[in-house]
Amino acid sequence: MPTSIYTRTGDDGTTGLFHGGRVSKADAIVDAYGAVDELTAVLGVARAGCEDSELAAELLALQRELFVLGADLATHPERRDKLEDGVSRVTSGMVAGLEAQIDDELEVRPLRPVFLVPGSNPTEAALDLARTVARRAERLAIAAADGGAHVGGDARRYLNRLSDLLFVLARRAAGGEEETSRG
Repeated sequence: MPTSIYTRTGDDGTTGLFHGGRVSKADAIVDAYGAVDELTAVLGVARAGCEDSELAAELLALQRELFVLGADLATHPERRDKLEDGVSRVTSGMVAGLEAQIDDELEVRPLRPVFLVPGSNPTEAALDLARTVARRAERLAIAAADGGAHVGGDARRYLNRLSDLLFVLARRAAGGEEETSRG
C-alpha cells in the first residue's frame, strides 16, 4: 500500500513540532517557520531561472541551510537538546558564512547610494522577492519570540544576515542592468 501524504492529524487545526508536541496552525512560530518554507520555495524559483551555475549552486546551498533554520524554529522547546549543530540548529558558523559571502560580494560590487528597482531579469526579481520574504520571516520570528517562543540568537542573526545576502546576490544577478531610482 502506498504511503499517504495526509495523516488527518491536522484536521483539528494543529500541527506537529519537530521532536514531538503539537501547536495551533495559527501559532506565531508556525508563521515564522512557514515563512522560511516559503523563502526556500522562492529561492527555488530564482535557482530554476538562473543561468549562472555558480550562483545557482550558492542558492541551493542556501536552500539546504534554510531546512536547518526551519528545523531550529519548529522544534518543541523542551526537546531542543536533541538538535544537532548545522543539521537542525543554526550555528554562529552559519551566520559567519553569510557574512563572508556578503563581504565577498561587496568587494566586487560596492553599495551605491540609490534605490534599486527590482525586475532587471527573472533571477534578480526572484532574489529580490526572496529578500522581502526573508525580512518577513525575520519579523515573524521576532514576534514569535516576543510571544514566548524559543528563537535562538543564531537563528535571529541568520535571518538578519540572509536578507542582506539576498540583496547583494540580487545585485549580482542583475549584473550591469540595475534599474535605479533616486527616490
